Amino acid sequence: MAANIADLFEHAVDAFGERVAVACGEHATRYAELEEHANRLAHFLQGRGVGAGDHVGLYAGNSIEAVAAMLAVYKLRAAVVNVNYRYVENELQFLFADADLTALIHDRGYAPRVAAVLPSVPDLHTVVALPDGTDADIGAYGGVTYAAAQAAGDPRRDFAPRSGDDRYLLYTGGTTGYPKGVIWRHEDVWRVLGGGIDFMSGIPLDDEWAQCRRGAETGGMVRLCLAPLIHGNAQWAALAALFAGDTVVVLPRFDADEVWRAIDRHRVNVVVLIGDAMARPIIEAYLAGGHDGSSLIAISSSAALFSPVVKRQFLEALPNVLVTDAIGSSETGFAGLGVVTEGGAVDGPRVMPGPHTIVLDEHGRPAPPGVIGRLARGGHVPVGYYKDPQRTAALLAEVDGVLYAVPGDLARLEPDGTITLLGRGNTCVNTGGEKVFPEEVEAALKAHPGVFDALVIGVPDERLGQRVAALIQPRPGAPLDPADLDGHLRGRIAGYKVPRTVWVVDRITRTLSGKADYGWAHAYAREHPAEAVSRAD
Repeated sequence: MAANIADLFEHAVDAFGERVAVACGEHATRYAELEEHANRLAHFLQGRGVGAGDHVGLYAGNSIEAVAAMLAVYKLRAAVVNVNYRYVENELQFLFADADLTALIHDRGYAPRVAAVLPSVPDLHTVVALPDGTDADIGAYGGVTYAAAQAAGDPRRDFAPRSGDDRYLLYTGGTTGYPKGVIWRHEDVWRVLGGGIDFMSGIPLDDEWAQCRRGAETGGMVRLCLAPLIHGNAQWAALAALFAGDTVVVLPRFDADEVWRAIDRHRVNVVVLIGDAMARPIIEAYLAGGHDGSSLIAISSSAALFSPVVKRQFLEALPNVLVTDAIGSSETGFAGLGVVTEGGAVDGPRVMPGPHTIVLDEHGRPAPPGVIGRLARGGHVPVGYYKDPQRTAALLAEVDGVLYAVPGDLARLEPDGTITLLGRGNTCVNTGGEKVFPEEVEAALKAHPGVFDALVIGVPDERLGQRVAALIQPRPGAPLDPADLDGHLRGRIAGYKVPRTVWVVDRITRTLSGKADYGWAHAYAREHPAEAVSRAD
């Protein structure tokens, strides 16, 4: 069995050639058409010397062409390197060099940045520009248009046999620092992110055709993937859908009202999103009226805080929709799932652990209930970090002869067997010897009717070492009363967790995927005077 990304897609093409594969904006393409576009681009890249083991950057927003580009690279047994399209030149230069790119596929509008960076990356020899409505100059560095590459490429599927051992590479920046590349075998990452294990039951699929068989039985679903395809959340939601013969809907850019228009236009069944940064604008656009949404059966969040108050909004407005909140990371894949329905508990990031998910104590042993430790996932684990043996050694730990990935997420095993995810250790605030996890405080803040968004950080304190601080984006026209906010928080969290220092901001800055940008938050705190200080306990 060769559980390879390209093979899994080709099985679906052979089974569902005339089904709609991807829709974006006003455009859509069938499986057979998407296959032809991917084959043509793959043959073009192959003719330029791209082959097995090479790294090809994808520096693009969401589009049908971006999906075809990903598939083309995997068909060659090469690896896609996801490039954040918000990066500026010095960040691009770091990533292109660190990832050892030999080719780049980018939206044409990014040509000026590409032109500035390419001279410092001499091994990057082939560049293809995707259409994005601009006509930026790509001739200065020998760029080729997507249309020209398509015209030059052969449409046939005549590639060399592939392997489940082929490498998949995902660059992840987390919440701080330069991005780092996580390397997986195709089969392992398929098992933990691509549907190779049933996420609800934990049972592995029998073979690489199982998703196709299920797609034939169900007739296919329509899945809206809201995050940028360069993020693992949307990338794997899209790939898993394609393996099963589903229709993938993506948006060129995030807009809450356009989300609902797309849901109604395409009769979307499942929306895959990243936490509150996407969920809250979406549900509030729905509550404002004018949208149907009757085709929806599920909302699925992962990779960022999906707070109880926002979940409750969905459940109250759409009582027949299943709401799920998954935990995991680029280094573990799926690690657990919380399912919330109308009338059920809505109690934050508390999930049933996935297969081989445990919590390790400070000694590297399985932690008993109630003890805070590090989340770990065994079974299918990554190879490690690209070109970073030191980080790889810190990531992988052996427990009772089993290898686990332990990326640094803090968690607690509960008496009933569930796991509560507490957040990354490097964002935990140590205040007077007490540990405060930002996501818990952020959820409490966002439960206040006057708060739209919030980030919580630790700032230096002479007496406590660190004190809890918060940056708050209020709702328009809803001025915050510090005393009222303080009382609201003290009714939900312990006094030592209440932010002692507050900055009110026009807008919370988040990463491209909607994750917390704690680097921005710390910089803002250093550069601006605080606007409110809570009373001490």
